[in-house]
Amino acid sequence: MDTLEQLSKFSTATICEALGNVNYLPSGIKPIASSMKVCGPAYTVQTMPRDNVLLHRAYAYAKPGEVIIADCSGFYEAGYWGDLLSLGAQQHGISGLVIDGCVRDADDIIKLGFPVFSRGLCIRGTSNHGDGKLNEPIIIEGVVIYPGDIVVGDRDGVVIVPANDIEETINKCIAREAKEARTREELRKGKPSIEIYGWKEKFGW
Repeated sequence: MDTLEQLSKFSTATICEALGNVNYLPSGIKPIASSMKVCGPAYTVQTMPRDNVLLHRAYAYAKPGEVIIADCSGFYEAGYWGDLLSLGAQQHGISGLVIDGCVRDADDIIKLGFPVFSRGLCIRGTSNHGDGKLNEPIIIEGVVIYPGDIVVGDRDGVVIVPANDIEETINKCIAREAKEARTREELRKGKPSIEIYGWKEKFGW
């Protein structure tokens, strides 16, 4: 099992905790279907407000297995991505889309089974000027995302694992899951969490 496959086995919440509760994207960015998951290297996109030409270029240039992750310059009232883009990206082997913006054609995208994480849905169309940048660092609400960083998404949200920190993050995730397994054992025995965590003694409850 390679490191990417290992990382994909963990929930975004576990990974976020392993990273020290940093590098998570805004809670408003969620999968358009709760069952959708994604894990892969980032292919970054910076679009101009209401323009989606670079998203068409992105899936054509990105490598199979990569995740397109896009910042739309804070403009949400447009459907930057739809079923045709999803079909095209899927045929090129793209693992999914994470976009700090809205999408449309949700039902058709869900039928395709292409993972899409977005701020929401918007039926308004886009322009086609083509300004922006591809495969350069982007920032989404304070989180710097470099090409090649690992994008992991599930129902809870999206987290970014720096490319140089993958193995360390996996080890911390393993340790955290082992700790939570021990906690579950104690809970099943009827021990309250305030005792398990030592809070009863710490706070004098």
